[in-house]
Amino acid sequence: MAQALERLCRLITDQHPNQDTLALVGIQRRGEFLARRMQQILSSASAGPIRFGTVDVTFHRDDFRTRLPAPKIGPTNISFAVDDLHIILVDDVLYTGRTARAAMNSVMDFGRPASIQLAVLIDRGHRELPIQADYVGQFHQAEANQQVHVHVEEVDGEDQVLLVDYGA
Repeated sequence: MAQALERLCRLITDQHPNQDTLALVGIQRRGEFLARRMQQILSSASAGPIRFGTVDVTFHRDDFRTRLPAPKIGPTNISFAVDDLHIILVDDVLYTGRTARAAMNSVMDFGRPASIQLAVLIDRGHRELPIQADYVGQFHQAEANQQVHVHVEEVDGEDQVLLVDYGA
């Protein structure tokens, strides 16, 4: 996981050498912790701190009324003006694209960024929307009956990526 995060940060630095206009926004829940780690990596290599925020996408999801009977709402914390910044959304797994779409909508509630890009630890394929990550730590084409679970030490007590097979 550490190597994948380092790779993501190198790719971001290549595209954004001037990090004064850069902000990382972690998508709740595990994307938040990955984004925080990336912020530390990027900040140590730049002249100053990188802006950091978190976003909960629950109310921006197109399925929150049907698939989430008792949603756990986390905080959205974007304490800086997003106008004219290059926002990089960070998530653990990119699957259908619906979470990324919801996160973009949520960020747009705060203003008009110069751009919004997506960084994911794992891209597992099987998109339902025309969304792709700009920065990918690892590609893993999972089957439709499989799920990719990312565990982070801050939540799960260890860093681990699991491929769970739910049968045919």
